[in-house]
Amino acid sequence: MKLSSPDFENGQPLPSFCAYRAENKSPELKLEDVPQNTKSLALIMDDPDAPRGTWVHWVLWNIPPDVRTIKRGQTPDGAVPGRNDFGNTRYDGPAPPSGVHRYYFRAYALDQILNLAKGSTKSDLLKKIHGHVLASAELMGTFAASR
Repeated sequence: MKLSSPDFENGQPLPSFCAYRAENKSPELKLEDVPQNTKSLALIMDDPDAPRGTWVHWVLWNIPPDVRTIKRGQTPDGAVPGRNDFGNTRYDGPAPPSGVHRYYFRAYALDQILNLAKGSTKSDLLKKIHGHVLASAELMGTFAASR
């Protein structure tokens, strides 16, 4: 499975529209080579460089298995949002206090539809998908505090 974005290259800066203090819009994401027997997809975006440990920006699950594009600033129909570390059930973009931070987008192809309540956390999601991941993919973008 492959995860990419027309908005930024892997390892390169995220566009300014993604920032929490700007438009706070998620980048467009593209999925390729999703296994045929996938029942649902899940997505996590987090920042491992946050001062108090990894900061979760976006959590989604039960994304329909035929979704190949997650459009800029949108949540796919049918997807269930989890609670991020801002306390919201939506995408919230980069807002690093200092320096350059890395933001990881991880997509998971799952062999089941998840029975997980809206507003559950990344930790809840990771427990639920354990043993059910058919494939995964990762994309990383950076964002600097001075932007």
